Amino acid sequence: MSSIGDYIRQQREQAKISLRQLADSAGVSNPYLSQIERGLRKPSADILQQIAKGLRISAEALYVQAGILEDRPADSGVRSALLTDPQLTERQKQVLIEIYESFRRESQASPTTAEVISVTREPAAGPVADADPA
Repeated sequence: MSSIGDYIRQQREQAKISLRQLADSAGVSNPYLSQIERGLRKPSADILQQIAKGLRISAEALYVQAGILEDRPADSGVRSALLTDPQLTERQKQVLIEIYESFRRESQASPTTAEVISVTREPAAGPVADADPA
């Protein structure tokens, strides 16, 4: 697993942002950001949030990478796999996670097959009278 500094550098390079530009937009000094990327400094949650804003990515992604926030255990590893995939852009990761979570919510909210069958097999109220007397 790569360090938080490697992850930040990777995200910065994917976004085609220079170290100086990210430092300025995140409100941290250029040398401090360089030290974070090289693994010499461990950023606080507040600094990670500022860096996330500068990179236009979710702070949660940085928190998970930094070990500050554990990935949700109920996701079968899908979220962490998406968050750490170096071939996906941050926007692609966010969209895929949103789709994945919407499918999970949908499957939790939808009735089971047994519930659907029991509702559709309810007995009729009785014979229907013919409206046209002969």
